[in-house]
Amino acid sequence: MAGTTIYNQIEANKRKSWLIMLFFVAFIVLLVYVLSLALGYEGPGALGIAGFALILASLINLFSYYYSDKLVISLSGAKEIQKSDFPELYSTVENLTIGSGLPIPKIYVIEDESPNAFATGRDPKHSAVAVTTGLLNQLNKLELEGVLAHELSHIKNYDTRLMTIVVILVGLVAIVTDIFIRITWFGGRSRSNNKGGGIILIIALVLAILAPLIAQIIKFAVSRRREFLADASAALLTRYPDALAEALIKISSYNKPNTHASTATAHLYIENPFKEKRSTSWFLRLFSTHPPIEERVAALRAM
Repeated sequence: MAGTTIYNQIEANKRKSWLIMLFFVAFIVLLVYVLSLALGYEGPGALGIAGFALILASLINLFSYYYSDKLVISLSGAKEIQKSDFPELYSTVENLTIGSGLPIPKIYVIEDESPNAFATGRDPKHSAVAVTTGLLNQLNKLELEGVLAHELSHIKNYDTRLMTIVVILVGLVAIVTDIFIRITWFGGRSRSNNKGGGIILIIALVLAILAPLIAQIIKFAVSRRREFLADASAALLTRYPDALAEALIKISSYNKPNTHASTATAHLYIENPFKEKRSTSWFLRLFSTHPPIEERVAALRAM
């Protein structure tokens, strides 16, 4: 019965995540189209610009597809290890990959007292798992296994690829709106010649101001859903959800922030590396990269 519940949760999260992604793509098309109309382009011309933006986004995504994992590892200050360096860590990853049917990813260790971990890579054959020394020192064997199962689940569910795409799309929205505001501010192209041009311009300006905010909310929503999905997948793999729940409590209880994390990589970690104060406000929680630990722990203990 518990297994059925976990499978249902995984399938529900997958459906919701892809719906968010479809909405995100439609949002970018609409944004570019409206901004193009406001700059004076006719309907077909505006559609052409929107199409060009999507092509550009695809090229950027292609670059990130092949090199994002190397960039993330470099930014985090992680060092690749071999089995002789950390035998228990390596053996745990090795055993979990056998159970999940995954190839063994590259394993990295970050010199940092704050306990945390993340996974990256475009697919299971080109993936990596990184853990901090604080995680290795503060968790017991079963808790470490739960965390590593969570990160391997991100790889198996292709979350690392999905989140890379989302981050790139958020960046594209920010760039597009910034260019539009600069063109509008300094004059730029003549406004739309139709009678509704003034209204379109006002709508476009409002959209340009709100779009980056909306894009960030979408990114955080996708990130939070993937965390719930990875928690459920890890519980399926280890058959011991309480160990991951205890690990999450220990990780979140540590007060010092991760010194190697950045805003570009924070969403990849199993728990927010900045250790900001959590808020019960639904509005402020929209801007959180991770779901509340209390909700994740409750979901795990209900399995």
